Parts: sequence; structure tokens; C-alpha cells
Amino acid sequence: MLKGFKAFIMRGNVVDLAVAFVMGAAFVAVVTSLVTDLLTPLIAAIFGKQDFSALTFTVNHSTFRYGAFINALIAFVLIAAALYFFVVAPLNHLAERKRRKAGLPPAEEPLTEVELLTEMRDLLRTPPPRV
Repeated sequence: MLKGFKAFIMRGNVVDLAVAFVMGAAFVAVVTSLVTDLLTPLIAAIFGKQDFSALTFTVNHSTFRYGAFINALIAFVLIAAALYFFVVAPLNHLAERKRRKAGLPPAEEPLTEVELLTEMRDLLRTPPPRV
């Protein structure tokens, strides 16, 4: 039983997943700091307000705090933009550069679900070759 557990833990994908989880947790701190300490003050410099959480309206004695939603929405958009422009785009550029250096053709766009299903349907329609 212990031997099986050791084999499970030492498999590459479990260790890789653990490393990725720890790296992801550390990366959250970096992205949060980028958004909180750099991008949000930039938004405040442009719009004159850094925190919208005090924005509310009242209907029938119920208070709607739409400012907190605006804060969350701005944080989401800024985090998504930071991830795209500082991680995804540079890594895609590096991958494409590697492909060109290796003499490989540019990566093709993946097929859509409809295209894949159509291709599968067509393959299933064709009779198997006779041997």
C-alpha cells in the first residue's frame, strides 16, 4: 500500500501540479501588487477616485452598494489585462519565435467544436478500408 502511494506521489504530473500550485500562489501576490500598487493608482490619477466602494443607492430602505461591484470589476479587468500583457502575450511571442527558429510553420488556429464534430462525422461516414 505504501509502495503504491510513493509511486503515485512521485509521478511527474503530481509533482508538476504541486509546483504549479505553489508558483501560482506566489504569482497571485505579484499580480495583486501590480494591480493594487501600480494600476489602481493610475486609474485614480485619471478618474480622480481610487475607491468606489462608498457609491450606493437606496430603494425601499434597501441599500445597493454598486461601488463595491465596480471595484471588483475594475480589479478583474486590470488583473486580466496584466496577465495577458505581461504573461500570455510575451510567452506566445517566445513560442512563435522558437517555432520560426526551428523552421516550423506558424501554429495553426485550433479547430472549433463545430469543425471538430463535422470532421468526426465525416470520418464515421466513410466506410473502413477493406483488407
